[in-house]
Amino acid sequence: MDHFSRSWTALLTAVAGLPDEAFDQPSGCHGWLVRDLVCHLVIDAQDVLITLVTPADTEPTADATTYWNLVDPPTGDDPLDALIPRLAAAYGDPALLRFHLDDVGSAAARAAELADPACRVSTQDKVLTVADYLSAYVLEWTLHHLDLIAHLPSSPQPPAETLSAAREALEGIAGTAFPAEFSDTDVLLIGTGRRTATAEERTALGGLSKRIPFILG
Repeated sequence: MDHFSRSWTALLTAVAGLPDEAFDQPSGCHGWLVRDLVCHLVIDAQDVLITLVTPADTEPTADATTYWNLVDPPTGDDPLDALIPRLAAAYGDPALLRFHLDDVGSAAARAAELADPACRVSTQDKVLTVADYLSAYVLEWTLHHLDLIAHLPSSPQPPAETLSAAREALEGIAGTAFPAEFSDTDVLLIGTGRRTATAEERTALGGLSKRIPFILG
């Protein structure tokens, strides 16, 4: 729960501090500008709010690790992926997009703080405890924080503790540890295909290099 709050607060703070011109810069999400990514975060925040008020009365079918599915790389054919840039462009003024994320994002943060960690909720045909659901989102927020600042080096980095938690989550999904000498940021970027491993890194990865990237859905 603490990692959820820290990662989400850090991401919201990073977006709030962006100058208007940054919204037209590319993000770490292939084909998306920063404004498109921020628009996606608005939808993510809405999903959190919806899920936290969708209780389930059956036993959990997933946890923070199995919440994620490994999927094929996106082809660009997903209607939602195509919709995001159009929605983002419709905001026009970056201040409107920044305000909407702060408004919905702050509500999602409050809802998470008020939720009972042991309560079970339903989303995407899965049942999880609130604690596991929010823990799963630490990986989402941290990856998207790295996406946000991919071409904005002066923007604040994700908190060290949530980078570590996100790495642990990715290693849980992969079912194996990445080389200890890799930084948490490099594990997340290389492991999800956001950065290509160097020859030296591929050697250190060994057989794991043939399994990456891990595309999460």
